[in-house]
Amino acid sequence: MVARCLEGDGPAWETLVDKHRRRVFNIAYKFTGRHDRAEDLSQEIFLRIFRNLGKFDPDADFSKWLASVARNHCIDNYRSTRREQRTLVDDGMAFDQAVASGSTDPFRALQASEAKEFLRVGLATLPEKLREAVVLRDLKGLAYEEMAVRLSLPVGTVKSRINRGREELARALRTKGPR
Repeated sequence: MVARCLEGDGPAWETLVDKHRRRVFNIAYKFTGRHDRAEDLSQEIFLRIFRNLGKFDPDADFSKWLASVARNHCIDNYRSTRREQRTLVDDGMAFDQAVASGSTDPFRALQASEAKEFLRVGLATLPEKLREAVVLRDLKGLAYEEMAVRLSLPVGTVKSRINRGREELARALRTKGPR
């Protein structure tokens, strides 16, 4: 069946998916505990299997290989989700430190609070990589080199992400209206 899929046989692929759909869904559901998320992950897993079908050893047990790919994808997804949640928590702490009003004037305090929320909403629209770069540079004040080490990226990539992040943030804030 796998050999036929590799030859581009569409019906063979559909048969393969139908045969293993429930197993993949169950693996994804065990990791997420949510029906909708398990369905999304199942689709992602089958896409990954389709892309990596050429790496499958025909002498091996396909069912075991499929389960391994499914588990690894779910683990990767879990780690990514956890990392994103951690970034959002870090962003929240950075906001509290970055947009603090030194005045006891209640009007200024309200303005600062509104500005902080406006910025938080804008940052939430950015992709994780861009948001992380903007927060590290503009809110936490890290140098490019520090960011490159922390993110395990070249300095040029860090600068590019900061620039793209700032541009997308500005665009997102403009669509939300002036404050």
